Amino acid sequence: MTTLPARTDRTLAMDGASLAYSGALLEEYYARWVQDPASVDSSWSALFESWTRSGGPQPGRREGAVFSPQRPEVGFLIKQRGVYELIYAYRTLGHFVADLDPLGFNRFTFDELELERFGLGEEDLESEFDSASLAGGGTRPLRKILEILRESFCGTLAVEFMHMHAFAQRRWIAERLEGTSIPKTFSGEERRRILQAILRAEEFESFLHTRYVGQKRFSLEGNETLIPMLDALVEACPAHGVDRIVMGMAHRGRLNVLANVLQQDFKTIFDEFSENYFPEGVLGDGDVRYHLGFEAVRKTSSGAVVTIGLAPNPSHLELVDPVVEGKARAWERRLGDTAERRKVLPLLIHGDASFMGQGIVQETLNLSQLQGYRTGGTVHIVINNQIGFTTLPQDARSTHHCTGIARMLGIPIFHVNGDDPLAAVYAIRLALEYRQLFQRDTVVDLFGYRRHGHNEGDEPSFTQPTLYQAIAAHPKVSEVFLDRLVASGEMSREEAQAYRKAFVEQLAADMAESKQWATRAKPKLRERLSCPRLLEPVRTAVETGELLAVGRAITQEPAGISLNPKIARMLQDRRTALEQKGPILWPFAEALAFGSLLKEGVPVRLSGQDSRRGTFSQRHGVLFDVHSRASYVPLAHVSPEQALFCIYNSPLSENAVLGFDFGYSLDYPEALILWEAQYGDFANGAQAIIDHYLASSESKWGTVCNLVMLLPHGYEGQGPEHSTARIERFLQLCAEDNMVVAQCSTPANYFHILRRQALRGFVKPLVLFTPKSLLRDPRCSSPLSDFSEGGFEEILPDPLRPEGARRVLLCSGKIYYDLAAYREKLGEKTTAILRVEQFYPLHEEKLSRLLSAHPAEEVLWCQEEPENMGGWHFMERRLRALLGREIRYVGREASASTAAGSLGVHRLEQEWICRQALENR
Repeated sequence: MTTLPARTDRTLAMDGASLAYSGALLEEYYARWVQDPASVDSSWSALFESWTRSGGPQPGRREGAVFSPQRPEVGFLIKQRGVYELIYAYRTLGHFVADLDPLGFNRFTFDELELERFGLGEEDLESEFDSASLAGGGTRPLRKILEILRESFCGTLAVEFMHMHAFAQRRWIAERLEGTSIPKTFSGEERRRILQAILRAEEFESFLHTRYVGQKRFSLEGNETLIPMLDALVEACPAHGVDRIVMGMAHRGRLNVLANVLQQDFKTIFDEFSENYFPEGVLGDGDVRYHLGFEAVRKTSSGAVVTIGLAPNPSHLELVDPVVEGKARAWERRLGDTAERRKVLPLLIHGDASFMGQGIVQETLNLSQLQGYRTGGTVHIVINNQIGFTTLPQDARSTHHCTGIARMLGIPIFHVNGDDPLAAVYAIRLALEYRQLFQRDTVVDLFGYRRHGHNEGDEPSFTQPTLYQAIAAHPKVSEVFLDRLVASGEMSREEAQAYRKAFVEQLAADMAESKQWATRAKPKLRERLSCPRLLEPVRTAVETGELLAVGRAITQEPAGISLNPKIARMLQDRRTALEQKGPILWPFAEALAFGSLLKEGVPVRLSGQDSRRGTFSQRHGVLFDVHSRASYVPLAHVSPEQALFCIYNSPLSENAVLGFDFGYSLDYPEALILWEAQYGDFANGAQAIIDHYLASSESKWGTVCNLVMLLPHGYEGQGPEHSTARIERFLQLCAEDNMVVAQCSTPANYFHILRRQALRGFVKPLVLFTPKSLLRDPRCSSPLSDFSEGGFEEILPDPLRPEGARRVLLCSGKIYYDLAAYREKLGEKTTAILRVEQFYPLHEEKLSRLLSAHPAEEVLWCQEEPENMGGWHFMERRLRALLGREIRYVGREASASTAAGSLGVHRLEQEWICRQALENR
């Protein structure tokens, strides 16, 4: 359907079993209960017991009494059972028929809630029935029971909660909704504050709309109730022990939130509309005003202080979700709140279309209760415009509500009509209280509309004419709410108008000041980002004695743990290699890097799919008892004063988990934070996070991170999906010294680059391509002396041909060992093989120095990736400029697929590469 129909009731058809009950069945169950109450289901027993307590028709005696379905008291029992089912049905289904749409389009009838379904009728409305636990319980006329049910679950605030698994949590929700008069929970002062927040929200949007005609701002108009909701949330935080809110939202209403919730200076917002605006706080290219982050300190009416950090976000809407969760967990670590997790509140504001449409939402929700990612629950608010750009819900989702995905967590979902600000504020207060009490996520779905198009240059009536006719005729929420306050005598229209006028005058004064600034501001080009320190050496060597101490601690077989014999042998092999001063293989080198950093006080966090054991069964960061599966983490026992070591298996997600660890690293830069892909190819699933955050966040927003991405890479005949981490993609993202991209070929160099990442005193992300078959290859090993001396080497010389070669092969990664083996097989003496260990930033001075040692007639670039992949296109231009000569390429031909799917073909191709590199002149 492409246009909304006129306002008509619609029947919501759903499958459901009939709720009519057989009198014969009831009689049978009653007879059993008379003989032995324990012989029937507890629900039936409760029915008969409640009937006895309520003083209804009583059986003459219990012993052997059997009643006919035609007898009046049995018929009444059937109706009483129907009343219980009616209460359950309204609690479960009431939200389907609630008064949620301010425009009145989406009104539904639902025959599953008709009285006849429960064996009841109009003639029963004045009859009294037991109301179970409804609104405190007791005997009430059916008419009153229906009134309570409809007010509690079918009004302007409705809640989905009967899908929740925890009975105590369902009861908690019911007690706060059933029989509650929401307006009576607000004082006169609170009502006035809510109206004032709405007036500010409306006037702010109106002011921008008339002063900056046609400029994008993604207006909040139609959902201004968000502002008093957020104001109430901030006000309630101190009483619930929340010190900091970590907040994420997309574009809709962002400027309004900045102005009226985070209290950003109006002049600053107006400045950003100027064509001469130059954001001094951003180091590179900057971003549009509705993507930027902000940090605010709000003083509440109680005098308490709440810090609010709004995370920057790209146009990929929900990408900010896991980033906020990671930032929140980092702050919990910083504040020492890792047990209860109540001091930091993650707050995510979504759009209705994106909440249901983007998979990263589900991935983020799934993180909420996982050991390595939980934050104590998140408050989600959905700005429900009931449209996504030009697409209606009927074309965008298969669920009735846009929040259907959140039901997976078994959490309450509040749906509220945006034209009832009291209900909306009440809902957000409940959401916060629930989160703090139960440490779970909760969702508030704010039903409104979008008064303009997707942006202010868009014409919505092209595709939704009837909808936008209704919107044009619909009164503003301030008018609807003000009518209520005027009717109750709590505020006059003159007082509201005076408040509007004063606020607009303040906006006008700030705008005038901004215009004066704009006439004086001089547009200028920005200085490009650069970080020469990236190539400065860092002391990363560790004294032999310290290495021995760390190595012995992490290879010690734990007491009281019965290890798998293979694991015990692995520990012993590592211990032997340590005591003999080598050779050290890759996995042990990593453990020594982590252990030495931990002992020096640097926390380490590693997460990823199966990272505890390692995809290739190489790491074994957590050891398990073969009988009880009791666990032991060797790196948690390096020394008594060591820093914290955390290692987590992640869910099968790249996008959200990488986003989470990126966010964590933003606000915990003193730690070494690593995310590992199961295979490097899997980074494809996180490409949006890589593009919009990892590679560009410093340039756009001035936010830097220290995150390490570990991407297993190497051609071993495992097919196109398990060979390449797409080196070329990362190199295409490299500019302005934005990150480091490296591929180490020795365990010692891997050790040093990890330590350099943690110790060099400034932060940049590190993309590190790691090996697979080399993890256990004895050729890929290092003596212990390489760990206690030197540091990270961006370019490695040829250990066998230090100078005087007539041909130089430049390569990176595993292909070096294939080339070296083939050279040895040929007995070739005139070719040197140099390894590029760090692609970006390329250490040109060191590379030039090493090349100058060889009077080479020819320089080649050799790679195992296809010509259109790997490092060739990145390196060719730089090598040609550095050497002033053409560079010959040796490697696989350009290919649409990343690798051959046959091991036999792979081996033939690999041999051909070596032959072309070392035999052909």
